[in-house]
Amino acid sequence: MKRLLIILAVLALGSFSLSGGEYVPNRAPLSESRFMELPLGAIKPEGWLKLQLQAQVTGLTGHLDEAYPNVVGKRNAWLGGDGDAWERGPYWIDGLLPLAYILDDQELKDKAQVWVEAILGSQKEDGYFGPDIDRDPEPGLQRNNSHDWWPKMVALKIIKQYYMATRDERVIPFLDKYFRYQLKMLPKYPLGNWTFWGAQRGGDNLEVVLWLYNLTGEKYLLELGELIHEQSNPWSEIFAEGTMLRTPNTIHCVNLGQGFKEPVVYYQLKKDPALLDAMRSGEKTIHDYLGLPTGLWAGDELINYGDPVRGSELCTAVEMMFSLEEILRITGDTHWADYLERVAYNALPAQIKDDFTARQYFQQTNQIECTRNTTRVFSTPHGDTDQVFGVLNGYPCCTTNMHQGWPKFTQNLWYATDDGGLAALVFAPSSVEAVVADGVKVNVKEETFYPFDETVRLTVNFPYKKVKGAWFPIKFRIPSWCDDPVVKVNGQTLEETLVSGGLVSLRRNWAKGDVVTIQLPMKITSGEWFDRAAVIKRGPLVYALKLREEWVRKDFKPEERVRYGDWYYEVTTPDKWNYCFSRSDLSPAALQEKFTLVRTGADRNLYPWSVENSPLVIKCPARELLDWKAYRGSAGQIPFFTQLGGGTGDEERIELIPYGCTTLRITEFPVR
Repeated sequence: MKRLLIILAVLALGSFSLSGGEYVPNRAPLSESRFMELPLGAIKPEGWLKLQLQAQVTGLTGHLDEAYPNVVGKRNAWLGGDGDAWERGPYWIDGLLPLAYILDDQELKDKAQVWVEAILGSQKEDGYFGPDIDRDPEPGLQRNNSHDWWPKMVALKIIKQYYMATRDERVIPFLDKYFRYQLKMLPKYPLGNWTFWGAQRGGDNLEVVLWLYNLTGEKYLLELGELIHEQSNPWSEIFAEGTMLRTPNTIHCVNLGQGFKEPVVYYQLKKDPALLDAMRSGEKTIHDYLGLPTGLWAGDELINYGDPVRGSELCTAVEMMFSLEEILRITGDTHWADYLERVAYNALPAQIKDDFTARQYFQQTNQIECTRNTTRVFSTPHGDTDQVFGVLNGYPCCTTNMHQGWPKFTQNLWYATDDGGLAALVFAPSSVEAVVADGVKVNVKEETFYPFDETVRLTVNFPYKKVKGAWFPIKFRIPSWCDDPVVKVNGQTLEETLVSGGLVSLRRNWAKGDVVTIQLPMKITSGEWFDRAAVIKRGPLVYALKLREEWVRKDFKPEERVRYGDWYYEVTTPDKWNYCFSRSDLSPAALQEKFTLVRTGADRNLYPWSVENSPLVIKCPARELLDWKAYRGSAGQIPFFTQLGGGTGDEERIELIPYGCTTLRITEFPVR
């Protein structure tokens, strides 16, 4: 009877409920919603972004069950087998499922559905779901801690996304039953009972609890939300106080990325501005002590000071992206869209092979080789395999977790607004179909080569022939780095572009074929980073030294293969890398004069995130810094003496390309 009442409550809402639209806002007493998620599949990739997602289909995302069958194949305990019982299988589906529905790929949908059915079908009468048997150790598998709360949080994300794509009526009762189970069991078995991961990552659990509350209005979910926050790592206190962030080896790098959103997710329930202030304080401390130019931080398992030879784990990139997407939607603060683009357009493409068949566990912002070397300065090395590209090298979590990055980024390019409109808070080639105004369906196509180009073109259309137009707002972000945006509607420049909170809101009666053109001029700028090194940026992109890359595939030894897979790639370069900049060349005037942007004319129908297809090059003066040498398989640290003394070569013109196009690079340059 309870299940029937819940289904009826959801049906009474309609597909969604919002005056003037169809999308679910936060219910009282939660904080008000400015932006709301669209159904999974409403946003489609175009251009280079579509190439990126298609590479996932043909690469490891679409074929991980073949590349890693011992863990995500039929033996997986989530599928009823006697194999892996923890996070890795759900991690894969957390990226595979949104990819399948965004691209409307039936083969991938079928693969995801096997896992969805197994998850839904595993629920017991008391509400528990998932594996429930701990087994003896087996090399390469995680077969214990099956009751741990943490892997179930990943499964909750899967089921939420599945509902957003299908409206399967089984989902709401399933979640209701499980959350009632959690409310009963958490006082006895708290989030950190089996492993510490559940407490560290409780924000993922809390996010789905509040999402379900918005659908059902069940008051016990608010009580559960408070309990989950109480048992989670105290991220708001950590961010506000700052000591742990200033102290190396205190926090796991990925936990920091996942925990970053928890104060904001909880803010919806508590509505205490101190939670948002704490997160801002945490961001500043991360930037000042740990930060890397990509928006991430030095974290080769454990956090460390932001030295460009420290590693950054791939899981950190995709989890921080997801946190930023949640923060952006909840707060509507466009600062977080700027931040999201910095991670997505720099760190993410650089750490995964172009065809999505291999990945790197740790990346360095100054990375001169990707070879097997046990002497690199990482807090928790995994043999000598962290820098090479392969399937399982380093640690296998990233092999299964990396798939969520681009699909969820695509899902968050557009939002519904609280006044019946649409908002483009992050830019990428895409199209969106949604309901606006008084139930009118609209399609907006976003044509752009952003982040490489400065122009974004939005074209409005109405799928139904009888609809000639509709009155609704289109909102879009003006990035903080853009000083002089130009906005045109149907070719007419808006003489006064009103920007409020980083947003332009165009409210009008839109007709079929109306076009908004947004020009976002990008300037070359320089910033100071670790050891006073210089970093060159333009718009959302960080630029790095262009180096030729020589990829050689090698085999792991037979005794290594259970842990690291069968093969890996080493990447080296014959080029010089030890360049420095002159301080006089980094003034704003000198940057515009001496740093020249060149468009390469690369084919826009090709994947752009590579050395060969890079659409942009910055040519600039530099000198070889003769005392700067390789050390322990990495670029030597940039010590103080290289900034004050030491010989240099003659001035040369070097080439910088977008960081995301590189595998080998110098990003942080000594300054003389």
